[in-house]
Amino acid sequence: MLLVIDIGNTNTVIGVFQGENLKSRFRVATDLKKTSDELVATLFNMLLIKHIDINEIEDSIISCVVPDVLYNWQSANRKLFDKEAIIVSADTPTFLKIDYENPREVGADRIVDAVAAASIYEGPLIVIDMGTAITFDVITEDKVYLGGSIAPGIRIAQDGLFGATAKLPKIKLSVPESAIGKNTPASINSGIIFGYIGMIDHIIATIEDELEEKFAINKDDITVVSTGGFSELISAESKYIDKIEPDLMINGLRIIYESIK
Repeated sequence: MLLVIDIGNTNTVIGVFQGENLKSRFRVATDLKKTSDELVATLFNMLLIKHIDINEIEDSIISCVVPDVLYNWQSANRKLFDKEAIIVSADTPTFLKIDYENPREVGADRIVDAVAAASIYEGPLIVIDMGTAITFDVITEDKVYLGGSIAPGIRIAQDGLFGATAKLPKIKLSVPESAIGKNTPASINSGIIFGYIGMIDHIIATIEDELEEKFAINKDDITVVSTGGFSELISAESKYIDKIEPDLMINGLRIIYESIK
């Protein structure tokens, strides 16, 4: 079995694959203070709870956007499985051609998302990952990664509003019933959700216009794929998002692993 680990700014998503079959997935907080021994305990206990024998884990692959925690995760993997994990970076060989001024600036998460989406769908593609940051990545039909956009994520906006104001509460976000909130939580909810839908849809529309003008790509041929923690909430109201792939990142890690082994 293959262990895949996606270390994000807020959460770390861990999956276990047997071939192409995702046997289990779980999510833990990304914690800069956790030692490698604590991470060993976390992995061991999570796998135990999921009834997965650690002796059946044959290999591991990691994508990380938080360099300060990567060493401890590598060390934990070494202690638990007695082997080195594969670390995805811009230097990892994939079928993508990275058309970026400095390819090494492209985050591992963006590469993995792009590889996964281009393996599942025919291009051209716009891939949106709604995590701590919202990334927009563009892949052509012939699997060239063109770049994209990065915006602050929904949680950042919510935390900023809560932290910078004296009386506004922190709320659980949901699909708004109306843009005109009748109480403070409803007003915050509608402002954040409709605001981000507007921003995301406008960026998608602008990218599609550029693809049509600069690359002669027909807008009707573009598939827009979303993933990440808020993808289902936002995608339901978006005018442009075609597909939701909750497990895009961990599937991408599996695909990259299979391509280099």
